[in-house]
Amino acid sequence: QVQLVESGGGLVQAGESLRLSCAASGRTFSSYAMGWFRQAPEKKREFVAAISWSGGHLYYGDSVKGRFTISRGNAKNTVYLQMNSLKPEDTAVYYCAARYSILNQPSELMSNDYDYWGQGTQVTVSS
Repeated sequence: QVQLVESGGGLVQAGESLRLSCAASGRTFSSYAMGWFRQAPEKKREFVAAISWSGGHLYYGDSVKGRFTISRGNAKNTVYLQMNSLKPEDTAVYYCAARYSILNQPSELMSNDYDYWGQGTQVTVSS
């Protein structure tokens, strides 16, 4: 059974940082890209960041470029999202996701078409 488990969410003030983690288990994730998405109340799910299996392809949503950094652990089945200079508009439930990808094109990794999803972790940024 495939599981993606997010952790690291919480309540912070504007300007502070948080680091989210996602641990994947239940299968071999070779050639799987991993991504982070978020969804605020009454808003559509939004792409945040994605990283290919090798780590050679990185993509970010426009609203987080320059502030957020995605990375993978050495074991490749863990992905992190370092979030700096947080803003109140970053408040959302953050979801980790994984999808099989060979080409790692932005049209693939920046879409919602992922194979596996975590349950989400709440991030709240106060002003």
